[in-house]
Order: sequence, then C-alpha cells, then structure tokens
Amino acid sequence: MDIRKFTEKASENRLLGIKISQKGKPAAEWLAEEECRRNIYSASKSYTAIAVGFALQEGLLSLEEKLTDAFEKDLPFSVSDNLAKATVRDLLTMRLGQENGNLMGGQRPFYKEDDWVKLSLAIPFTDAPGTKFVYNNVGPYLAGVLVQRRSGCDLVNYLMPRFFSHLGIKRPTWECDPLGYTFGAGGLFLTLSELHLLGEFCLNEGRWNGKQLLKPEWIRECAKQPGDDNYGYLFWRGKYGSYRADGKYSQISMILPDKEAVITIVSESRNAALMLDLIYEEICPNL
Repeated sequence: MDIRKFTEKASENRLLGIKISQKGKPAAEWLAEEECRRNIYSASKSYTAIAVGFALQEGLLSLEEKLTDAFEKDLPFSVSDNLAKATVRDLLTMRLGQENGNLMGGQRPFYKEDDWVKLSLAIPFTDAPGTKFVYNNVGPYLAGVLVQRRSGCDLVNYLMPRFFSHLGIKRPTWECDPLGYTFGAGGLFLTLSELHLLGEFCLNEGRWNGKQLLKPEWIRECAKQPGDDNYGYLFWRGKYGSYRADGKYSQISMILPDKEAVITIVSESRNAALMLDLIYEEICPNL
C-alpha cells in the first residue's frame, strides 16, 4: 500500500510513525525514527475500557451499579440528586454530569488534595448523568479505580495475565495518582507496534491466537455510538464506520471493521484535527 502522500503531509504535522494492517496482514509501515515507548495520553482510556470488560466478565462489577454504592466511603457530606443517579456506565461515556473536565493534564500536578477519588466525587454534578457530553478524565479514572479495588491490584498487574502478556507486551509503565492508583484516564507508555496490537485485538473482537480472551459483545458495546457525540465507551467513533483509541498529540489506533483494517499512528502533532483528516482522506479510501 502506497502511503507516501500521507507521510509527506503528516510529517509536516510531526508524524513519528504509522502502522497499517488489513485482514490480519501488514499493509504498510513508516517510521521517522526508531520505535520507543511514549506517553499515549488519552488513548490509555481505551485500555481502561478493556480492563472494565474483563472485570464485568469476572463478575467484579456491574454497569448499573450506583456510584453511591461503588464509592460509598468516598462520598461528599451532601450527595446531590444527580450524583445519586450516576452509575458505573456513566463513567465510560463522557456524560457523567459534571460541568467541566477535571483531572486533566494541566491540573493534576497542582491539586493539594492527594485523594483524587474523594476530590472527583466532590465536584458538583450539575447535570443529570447521561444528558450532556463533557470530555472529562474523572469518569475513566474512577472506572479504573473501581477495577483496582475490586481486583485487589493495579491496572498493569490486572491486565498483564489477561491481556498484555497474551499480546506479547512486556510490563508497561502507567501513571499513578498520589495514593498509588493507576490513572486510567491517561499516562500509559507504549510503542507504536504495541498500540497497534490494541486495534488488532478490537478488530478480532477480543480473540487472540485462537482464544477468546474477552467477550466480543463488550468490544461491540465499546464501539457503539449511543448519542450524537461520536463517543462510545472510552473509544471515539469516526468516519468509515471506524472507532479508535485517541490520545493527545495524535496517538491513535483506529479500527475499521468494514475494511478489516487497523491504522495506528504516534506523533507529536499540535493539530489533531488535521492529522485525523489526513488519515480519512489519504489512507481510508485506499484500503
């Protein structure tokens, strides 16, 4: 597959590498420099979605569980009606009910409070859960914490035997909060090839090397678009029937089920919209 037009244009937008596979076979690859592990930022959220899927599969939690039950000991003194309505499902959809994004990259180093669970739940729930899309790190962070509490280990240790090891990924580094919980909304470090494996895993609907690791229904649920905001469960929806893990500065693994393809890039782009448009315009039509 000829990707020269894409790499020429995307290199001007600080593309570092791209990997494409189709029907289980390599289709194209280009590197500006050797692969190394990099922060994939919010693409980490999609790995938290995978962890939630395993926890559901193992009966450790329920999507219908109320946050007031799941985090009973972390609640503010006064619980609002909107907080009382919120469920684990609402942690995954960016429709939690808080007015603004919190626990964002420019905020985390400056919090005086070390207990981010209590901090997150004390932020006002100004809207009814499920009614308003607001991009927010609180949901995926709390979802990751819940998996950790119910499983008794951090997200890396939880995913190693269930996911990472099966895909041949050595133990990765993942950002933690001040109390030691893995930060499920960002801060996972992976190479281009390792990020690409997530896309392959999703394209295969949780099946790897002939073994069904994660129920296909969960992958399909994550990829659905429940509203008009192009967001599923910690995955973005896009053109060509695609869905993707997507992190700051364009760390992307895009799954295109209809074309049986995965497109993965890592970059230092300051124009994520342009990079996404280049994928849609220069690569997707040629698959």
